[in-house]
Amino acid sequence: MLTVSSIGHVAIRVKDVERTLDFYINRLGFAEMLRLERDGQLWLIYLRITDDQYLEVFPDGEGERAAEREAVGFNHMCLAVPDIEQTVRELDAAGVEMIRPKVLGADGNWQTWIEDPDGHRIELMQMMPDAMQPAAIARLRAG
Repeated sequence: MLTVSSIGHVAIRVKDVERTLDFYINRLGFAEMLRLERDGQLWLIYLRITDDQYLEVFPDGEGERAAEREAVGFNHMCLAVPDIEQTVRELDAAGVEMIRPKVLGADGNWQTWIEDPDGHRIELMQMMPDAMQPAAIARLRAG
């Protein structure tokens, strides 16, 4: 059995790096950590989500938008937030439009949804103590 401690990073390819950095840094508050080059060209940019979780941004994406949610492949990234009400206020203040309003999800967690400039879907979720995930973890641990 493979031992995994967390998801280290999610990688996205984007059309316009500067537009993407404006969104993730200036609107969501992520910090640029480092840039890597290959053959003298920008290859990728690391943005900090937490000290051990990152978003890798690759430039020069083809097409105008990320694949629709029904397409095979990456569907969305979920960012855990401590307070969904505060998150909604911060998104509003930053001018970030919610593509789905705040709702109590089928799993018992509060969530809202946004998109980045390339159409990558981002779920913002407040994990609730009585949601399905904590109950499932308790069952797994009980074994």
